[in-house]
Amino acid sequence: MPERVQIAPQGPLFSPLVMGYWRLMEWGMTSQQLVEFIEQHLESGISTVDHADIYGGYQCEAEFGKALRLQPSLRQRLELVTKCGIATTADPQHALGHYITDAAHIIHSAENSLRYFNTDYLDLLLIHRPDPLMDADEVAGAFQHLHQSGKVKYFGVSNFTPAQYSLLQSRLPFTLVTNQVEISPVHQPLLLDGTLDQCQQMRVRPMAWSCLGGGSMFTSPEYQPLRDELALIQQETAADNIEQLIYAWIMQLPSKPLPIIGSGKIERVRLAAKAAHISLSRQQWFRIRKAALGYDVP
Repeated sequence: MPERVQIAPQGPLFSPLVMGYWRLMEWGMTSQQLVEFIEQHLESGISTVDHADIYGGYQCEAEFGKALRLQPSLRQRLELVTKCGIATTADPQHALGHYITDAAHIIHSAENSLRYFNTDYLDLLLIHRPDPLMDADEVAGAFQHLHQSGKVKYFGVSNFTPAQYSLLQSRLPFTLVTNQVEISPVHQPLLLDGTLDQCQQMRVRPMAWSCLGGGSMFTSPEYQPLRDELALIQQETAADNIEQLIYAWIMQLPSKPLPIIGSGKIERVRLAAKAAHISLSRQQWFRIRKAALGYDVP
């Protein structure tokens, strides 16, 4: 079972892989089945769970909270992560999708999450997307209010550029503890654009979403070379499946990302958890990179 890791200086301890719940409403689980699923991924060492206010048309947090009400002892075994800042048309009062990061909304969203989860604190709250109308002082004020009231322990961002991250950090008396960003063999821009370099510089571990490319790398004809290369490396490493290799490839980045798993099938989750113990050689890592991109290094 992988041990929990500190994701930032003076930051929280999280599991090396994170259970993502954005598709929870598609899994068709009863509350009791969800309790069992949570207990099962805890047994595999995955204690950190990722949510957002908008997931499942604003329903996922409440559905997860029903499981926590059914089995209250689970709360102390989990690290609850959620996000705010996107307003979608799933809420009838929104005429169009937009971003909203004023202090009142951040505080209101966090308090809603607390109520849905049936808990008195969140382990981590993230701003979900960069907002062109974001006032860094206002966001920082909301973060400090939530921190001082004990409602949120730690704060971070998602999908922020290094400049956006630095701007918000400059207004805070405490460290942002992560930047949740898209990383996969089929989405590599952040590996070289400074985002992960900033994380490494600050000793902040990013969280990686869409590690499997939304499943496209298993179905799209253009990624057949990638699948073929992963199959060869699976034989070389004795990995259980190629998904493990993808998670291991991400975890081998020097910023040490925490991959988010999106499957509601516990066997896939258990196998994914084993990726923490797979080490790729440098050449194996670059073979995956080349197969995904379709070209060699310059």
